[in-house]
Amino acid sequence: MRVGTFVLAAQFPGQGQGEALHRAVRSTEVAEESGLDSVWLAEHHFVPYGVCPSAVTLAALLLGRTRRIRVGTAVSVLPNHHPVALGEQAALLHLTSGGRFTLGVGRGGPWVDLEVFGGGLEAYERGFPESLELLLDWLREPRVAGRGERFGFREVAVVPRADELPAEGPGGSPGPEVIVACTSPKSVRLAARKALPMLLGMHCGDEEKTEMVALWRTAAREAGHPPDVVAGTGHVSAGVAQIADDPVDATETLVKAMPGWLRQGLGAHVTVDDRHRVMRDPVAYTELLCGLHPVGPPGAAADRLAETAERTGITRFALLVEGSGDLAATEENVRRLGTEVLPLLA
Repeated sequence: MRVGTFVLAAQFPGQGQGEALHRAVRSTEVAEESGLDSVWLAEHHFVPYGVCPSAVTLAALLLGRTRRIRVGTAVSVLPNHHPVALGEQAALLHLTSGGRFTLGVGRGGPWVDLEVFGGGLEAYERGFPESLELLLDWLREPRVAGRGERFGFREVAVVPRADELPAEGPGGSPGPEVIVACTSPKSVRLAARKALPMLLGMHCGDEEKTEMVALWRTAAREAGHPPDVVAGTGHVSAGVAQIADDPVDATETLVKAMPGWLRQGLGAHVTVDDRHRVMRDPVAYTELLCGLHPVGPPGAAADRLAETAERTGITRFALLVEGSGDLAATEENVRRLGTEVLPLLA
């Protein structure tokens, strides 16, 4: 079982953006001290839901601050990045960290980011497969040319070469591990064809995640991948963790703090084409998350993680630990997750 934290650098009401980023850095340092496996960094633009606009930049800082823990992006929003630029950054972090970096990528949403960064709605709706293919080529080949509809360029040398380190990716792929955030059957099938592990969202329950893993395995088998790849053991389940001796206290901590953050953060999203969207009810969503994930005493939290692993086959977790919005409480939550919950999963 590999348990890590999921860091959004969330800006709670009344907090400054620097405060949110400081909490992100400190929670990572405490995660390493407490024996956790990894930290996963989210990327958002123009909204207080998360104030980290570059997950790879924050990953570079945290890799320099730590010595053992893995650091991954969850995710870098591929339609907002040139795949070659992102590939160069990933290779750099992979090589300089001794292979501790994981690159998570996703399609993101139909937000105004697409207008600001120039990708447009086309990059979101149809461009993700081409961008992913070019990114993977850059991480695995010595020379690459752009031959797609969006990216066209002459063949150039890949510098630095990510495959100078032993393979980290699934199926023996060279360079850093790459995972794909999957929210639909289409994205699941794409990840499976490329033999890439999935990152599954914290809004999904065990049943839905089990179905997505089964679909991934079917698609991977149809793509001709060997049995060890089809087994698909590298998927990551995102969730929420709040550890307290009294389960009521754990739930109340999140229900008091998270709805204000969700209302402010999610409400700030602006669609690129002014399409109508409906925001989740923040209180109901928080209560849903408390019911799905390890929120409560250490023993109950360990049982919840073990149940998810048994039902879904997923043994890697990225758990949101900053739901209280408070620095000291977040540090204590991370410590308890590492020193009290993790040993019960050994």
